[in-house]
Amino acid sequence: MGNRLSRIYTRTGDDGMTGLADGSRVSKTGVRVEAYGTVDELNSVIGLVLAPAIPAPVRDTLVRVQHELFTLGGELAMPGETLVEAGAVTRLEEDLDAYNEALPPLKEFILPGGGQAAAACHLARTVARRAERRLFALADNEAVNPEALRYLNRLSDLLFVLARVLTRAAAGEEILWESARLARTGNEGK
Repeated sequence: MGNRLSRIYTRTGDDGMTGLADGSRVSKTGVRVEAYGTVDELNSVIGLVLAPAIPAPVRDTLVRVQHELFTLGGELAMPGETLVEAGAVTRLEEDLDAYNEALPPLKEFILPGGGQAAAACHLARTVARRAERRLFALADNEAVNPEALRYLNRLSDLLFVLARVLTRAAAGEEILWESARLARTGNEGK
């Protein structure tokens, strides 16, 4: 393992630049920094999902995901490195199938909510989608590991399914989107 942080501040970023793991300096507003920063944000939001008591299998899945996201962030901080492998995507797909199997089929969109952990999981899902968009923006200009792109796509799907699982675990209620509600309020076309 590399050097551990013994001092948290370095003052090297005061000019709007930051260092990548390969030693290069880039703008803090660069696409790569936005991508790995959003992956870091996603990892933190998953921490919010884990904060309350949740079922152990969901907790285990999300802790594994946090480790995988840290690996993805490391990959993004090291241009040219590939750390996320197809097996990580396969595990997410297996998780998706297993958790979704026990859920009733959806016939309508659901509104985010369903309890504290479920609502945080919906928030994590939206951050995962943003991280995916940031990674695709990076891919517009640089080579990006296709498994990393697939990983974020599957993860957002898994987070949606886990939000549904957590809603049920908290005896919460899924609120279905009422597409006709707009028409009933007389706001159509305005």
